[in-house]
Amino acid sequence: MIPRYSREKMASVWTLENQYASWLKVELAVVAAQSEAGAIPAGDAGEIIEKASFDPARIAAIEAEVNHDVVAFATNVEETVGRPARWFHYGLTSSDVLDTSLSLRLLESAAILREDLVSLVGALLARAEETIELPIMGRSHGIHAEPTTMGLKFASFFSEFARHLKKLDIETESLRVGKISGPVGNFSAASLSPEIEEKALARLSLKPVPVASQIIPRDIHAGFFQFLALVASSVERLAVEVRHLSRTEVGEVSEAFGEKQKGSSAMPHKKNPIVSENLTGLARLVRAYAQAILEDVVLWHERDISHSSVERVAVPDALTALDFMLARAVSLVAGLVIRGDRMRKNMELAGGLHNSQEIMLTLIKKGLTRVEAYALVRKEALSSIDGRGDFKTLVEKSPEIAKLLSPAEIGAVFEPDRFVARAKVILERAKARAKSDGVL
Repeated sequence: MIPRYSREKMASVWTLENQYASWLKVELAVVAAQSEAGAIPAGDAGEIIEKASFDPARIAAIEAEVNHDVVAFATNVEETVGRPARWFHYGLTSSDVLDTSLSLRLLESAAILREDLVSLVGALLARAEETIELPIMGRSHGIHAEPTTMGLKFASFFSEFARHLKKLDIETESLRVGKISGPVGNFSAASLSPEIEEKALARLSLKPVPVASQIIPRDIHAGFFQFLALVASSVERLAVEVRHLSRTEVGEVSEAFGEKQKGSSAMPHKKNPIVSENLTGLARLVRAYAQAILEDVVLWHERDISHSSVERVAVPDALTALDFMLARAVSLVAGLVIRGDRMRKNMELAGGLHNSQEIMLTLIKKGLTRVEAYALVRKEALSSIDGRGDFKTLVEKSPEIAKLLSPAEIGAVFEPDRFVARAKVILERAKARAKSDGVL
């Protein structure tokens, strides 16, 4: 991922230096396990573990000649150790090292994403509790529906990302596998065995994948990145909500705007929702990378390397982009400017039309059928939309409705904020669920 959308902690996981470090970690775990099993001399194994190191520049020089990165790496390590290094990479195939080290770096990355999600869940809950009683017009199809609260909007996102946090732990465990079983996964080399594999992987806090070919099956990775695409889509849902509520015609929220920040090179007045738009764009990338990784499931026989080029780009980029997105989403939520006065003004634009359902339900309680009540209320609602008067006034003046409802009963329906108390109940329910899931 380009530096603009990279944070140092995640980016460092996917540096070439860390790649070689993880390869060496896997190789030395195998050396130790083979030594314990008597497959290689203990003295030589000790010397390998003590002296083994690598030089990225030297590896690059060797790779330029041999055109094979793992061969170049093993050759460089052998140069640093000397003759005992004949036992280094003994009986292994490249994918034993590549795939097992990939698991290690995926687990590192998943731990960072977990920290990100914890931060975002906390930020969303804080804003939900702060605004749970703040009324805002709810919209369906982009059209005024019935009022809700700003806190319930935040609560919806809190609950969604809390689910992701729980699911991340499950998905992370699926990555905790390695493979040290040789060229086609059947331990054909005398220096390998299921017992050596288990011991080597245990040193890395991994477990053997139950059945491997030359590689770890790619459905494992594809499932994880499909989940990351889902998280990215949730971030985009949050961003799209902010983008709509920020529109000039709506104006109910706005992104934090720095004192010296400029919104446009041409128009000095502009304060654009650029953070939300950025998150929308990056979500497209994460989903696209997940699709590419899904294509890697289908390989020829025990393996081919059509997945390799995809993973070298898509894996680090998707993880780095999502890490950036989650961190930016935290700052978006924490700094979001909430405009309660504008929310109230927008609620008043339709002259109380959002009470149409409650008037209908009240009429049903008085004995009308649903069809009858709907027709009466619809008549006055459409008249109000056509500009013939305030909805409440039209309802009060309707002869048919006046026969069934007194002015006091109609007034009770139009009482503002009658729904707020239940919003608090909903938030408490979401918090209780998150606690039961171990998220809070």
